[in-house]
Amino acid sequence: MRVVAGNLKGRQVKAVPGNQTRPTTDKVKEAFFQIIGPFFEDGSCLDLFAGSGSLGIEAISRGMEHAIFVDKQSKAIQTIHENIKDLQLEERTEVFRTDAFRAMQAAAKRELKFNLVLLDPPYKKVDYGELLNELAKLDLVDQHGYIYCEHDQRENLPETHPTFTVIKQSSYGGTIGITLYQKTKKEGFV
Repeated sequence: MRVVAGNLKGRQVKAVPGNQTRPTTDKVKEAFFQIIGPFFEDGSCLDLFAGSGSLGIEAISRGMEHAIFVDKQSKAIQTIHENIKDLQLEERTEVFRTDAFRAMQAAAKRELKFNLVLLDPPYKKVDYGELLNELAKLDLVDQHGYIYCEHDQRENLPETHPTFTVIKQSSYGGTIGITLYQKTKKEGFV
């Protein structure tokens, strides 16, 4: 794996050892970031189910000022720390070993808002509707912020939501589905 674009372009990113994580391919990363940017001027990113951290690292490389990485697996957390150290991103990142819902609640207590939320959980193990509802209820997504969801192509994600609008759905390689949401209302989840 490598960083596709930005100031870290071409730098290697280690994958999590074993087969419990599924790295996002360079092709999928490039396609996603072309839709929303492809570059940022500051902002913050929340990478839930971060795995190696490659999506959040890509966001930093493309101009995000800060990223928070969250994963439950110790191998993933160790890999994220190694990647952050290798790329000298320690001052622009935070890493937490916890589940996604606890991480969202902790971020809300800190009154954080994110320009980009990355959701790439193990396929068919998480209810995306619940994740979207929690992000909306806790008001974690900045006005016009994006939520990236990577999922099994056969999985149907919510097409409508009171706070978020689907702006793009694509499939890659016959198995990977990408759904991109954008926050469309100022008020939180009702």
